[in-house]
Amino acid sequence: MSVLLSQKISVLYDRFKDIYVTFTKEIIQVTGLLTQQIHLKCGNDFWPCVVYTSSFEGAKVVANIKTGLLAKLQATNNFVNLRLCFKPPGESNTVTFFVAARVIANAPYGNSPDVNMFSLQFSNRPPDDFIEIMGRILDANVNSVKRKDDRIPLTPDNMRRLNILSTESAVFIQGVPRRCILRDLSFSGSKLIMMGVPKFLLDKEAAIRVDFNDPREIFTIKGKFVRAESVEGKKEMVALGLNYDEKTIPMGYKIRLNDMLTASRASDRGAELTEETKSS
Repeated sequence: MSVLLSQKISVLYDRFKDIYVTFTKEIIQVTGLLTQQIHLKCGNDFWPCVVYTSSFEGAKVVANIKTGLLAKLQATNNFVNLRLCFKPPGESNTVTFFVAARVIANAPYGNSPDVNMFSLQFSNRPPDDFIEIMGRILDANVNSVKRKDDRIPLTPDNMRRLNILSTESAVFIQGVPRRCILRDLSFSGSKLIMMGVPKFLLDKEAAIRVDFNDPREIFTIKGKFVRAESVEGKKEMVALGLNYDEKTIPMGYKIRLNDMLTASRASDRGAELTEETKSS
C-alpha cells in the first residue's frame, strides 16, 4: 500500500471511527455488500447473519438463534469473527475479510422469538479495505453538506475526471423528457441549457438525468428550477439552475462528485509539494 493511501485510511478511521452507517438497500448497492456471504464465525462454526449497521468500532447484526448460536457464544465467552464480503461497483474481484469482535449485548429482534440482534464490539481496527469502502460514503456525506454549493464546470478535463462522456442529457418536466445540455454540477444542484421561455420554467419541478461511465451509472435527480434566464444571442434557449430535493440525491452521485473533488485536492497538493521541492 502506498504511503498516500495509508495516510488516507488513517485519516478516514480517525474522522469517522464512531459513526454508524445503516445498511439500507442503497448503501448495500453502493458498497457492493454481498449479503448472502455474510456470516458470524463462532468457534469453528458459521452462522448466516444480516449486517444492520456498522462503524469502525463495532456493528449490529441480526441472526437466527434456533441453531444453537447462543450456547456456542457462551462456550466461546462471546468472542466471534464477522465475515464480510464486498464487490464494489466497477471492480472485478470480491473483497473478503474477517473482523474479530466480542458480543456485548443481544436482544430479540422484531416479532420473531427465533431471531436476535447482536451488538458487536470490534477487538481491533478493522481491515483497511473496510475503512476505505465505508469511508468513501462517510466522507461523501460530510462534503455534500460542507461543499454543497461548490460548482464543477463540465469542462473536458472535469468530464474526464468524473467519467462523463457527454454533456447532452435529458430533463423531465411534468414527466415529459426534454433534451438539454449540462453546464455544471454540484452536490445541491446543476445548471443546464435547453429550449424554452424562462418565465414558463421558473419554479417548475423537474428531474435531471446524469449519466456516468466506468462503471456505468445513471441517476435521475428531482428538484426545482430556481433560476431561469435567456441565453445571450439565442432567444429560443434558456439557462436554468436546478436545485435538488435533498431527499432524492443518490448516494452514488455524492460519491462520484466527492471522489473527483478529493482527487483534485490531492493532485493540487502533490503539485504544490513538487514546486516546493524544486525551489528548495
